[in-house]
Amino acid sequence: MRPATALNQAGVRVVTAAGALLFAVAIAFFLYRYAISFGRPAERGGWLAPLTWNVTLFTLFALHHSLFARTPIRSAISRTLPPPLERSLYVWVASGLFLAVCMLWRPIPGVAWEVAGYGRWLLWGLQAAGLVVTLRGAAVLDFRDLSGMAAPRLATHDAPSATPFRTTWPYGWVRHPIYAGWFLMLLPATPMTMTRLTFAGISCTYLLLAIPLEEATLRRTTGGAYAEYERTVRWRLLPRFY
Repeated sequence: MRPATALNQAGVRVVTAAGALLFAVAIAFFLYRYAISFGRPAERGGWLAPLTWNVTLFTLFALHHSLFARTPIRSAISRTLPPPLERSLYVWVASGLFLAVCMLWRPIPGVAWEVAGYGRWLLWGLQAAGLVVTLRGAAVLDFRDLSGMAAPRLATHDAPSATPFRTTWPYGWVRHPIYAGWFLMLLPATPMTMTRLTFAGISCTYLLLAIPLEEATLRRTTGGAYAEYERTVRWRLLPRFY
């Protein structure tokens, strides 16, 4: 291996590893904020200003998430950066924006609902199930790939292939189990403060809007593999419903 190539490889590994660390920090910080900070009822005050701020904040994050995933933008970036850094750039920006969303999210006064007794344990069980589904779905896709660390080598950008999509659990149940797990983690929370509810409502609405766009891109770029996967696994988020 030439010294310059070795140096480039080392640089790519440093960048991708740092991006993966930022990704892990962002996820951990979100879990803390939603479980602890957002669960504290806010003091009295107005709701319109913080709601407007929160919607704007999440929209900025969602725009990056959606625009970066569109093929023309990815193609433009891939012509400038090697494939490992293309994914790492996405992880760096997305993780930084998600950290900012969680950090700057403004509390909204009020509690939508609070469940006690056995009902509370049921809701906590649903949230735990959501966490399991999310982690399992991420493991099937490969945590290293999601965090931008998979195959950190300098290579040409691969063309789309028709590799079949895996139906390993939970991808044999629904096509978007990570998103389904997100719904389960957020919506059964108790007490459901208005701070939590706005975060859950805004983020889940975004996912519902993003899924059809994401699937349209996959149909165009996977050589028919995603269309075949759709025929095999009919449901997007909830079996026999959606």
